[in-house]
Amino acid sequence: MNAHVIYGQFEREDLARAKQLRWIQWTAAGVENILWPEFVQSPLVLTNMQRMFAPPISETVFAMLLALTRGINRYTLQAQDRAWKPLHDLVEISGATMGVVGLGGNGTDTAYRAHYGFGMRVLAVDPKPLPKPSFVEELHSLDWFPEMVPQVVVLVSAAPLTPISRKIFNEQVFRAMKPNSYFINISRGKLVDTPALVSALRERRIAGSGLDVTDPEPLPPGHPSWSAGNVIITCHTSAWSAHTFRRSHDLLVENVRRYVKGLPLLNVVDKVRGY
Repeated sequence: MNAHVIYGQFEREDLARAKQLRWIQWTAAGVENILWPEFVQSPLVLTNMQRMFAPPISETVFAMLLALTRGINRYTLQAQDRAWKPLHDLVEISGATMGVVGLGGNGTDTAYRAHYGFGMRVLAVDPKPLPKPSFVEELHSLDWFPEMVPQVVVLVSAAPLTPISRKIFNEQVFRAMKPNSYFINISRGKLVDTPALVSALRERRIAGSGLDVTDPEPLPPGHPSWSAGNVIITCHTSAWSAHTFRRSHDLLVENVRRYVKGLPLLNVVDKVRGY
């Protein structure tokens, strides 16, 4: 195998066979499934599609949030029975506080829309030191996460899956959330302790949840998450859009141009950190 570059899917064995390999352009943002020890320790450059999926994913955050707070999911069920039953527990999110875990592409786009679209107060945590955007009121390290959770009405999971983030949304977190708060996950299902989330929903310790990702995935038909309460579940499709594929193609073309000219590539992954 004489390839210098791989674009798209590859197997672990390909790393050993491709003696001249220098760069891999991954087609997704998450890279947790390909960070084998020999790959992490190698000089191979890995780039991903971070930020290419952010617009539709952040739109999904608000689609779920508005459906939950304005009762659209429940009205949809009523419409199937042609039932006219006004709901009186509807909520507005304008001016509410949102907490974002992970201020990468998805988290940043979500925070931007929250602040400028709904006048929300945005708090955020991220494991790396980052400049604080003007539309984020407070940005801290993960150490501040326990302090942030009780302040928010909307908690958004936008972090990559790493050993540090696995099951970061656990029983302690869901018990610290306000009873009128909502949990939205558009990153990875394994960031969540699923039984703890199901219990929080069933016991109405939180108001609702929107999940584009689950653990396990695909979610089996009989899984308790389906019937946990005020929850919306989609099939890990929040990134899907014709525009997404165009942006991904444009990134690939630009990175090929840079590679040929010996310029720094875009979206280089820190293989040790996992993002």
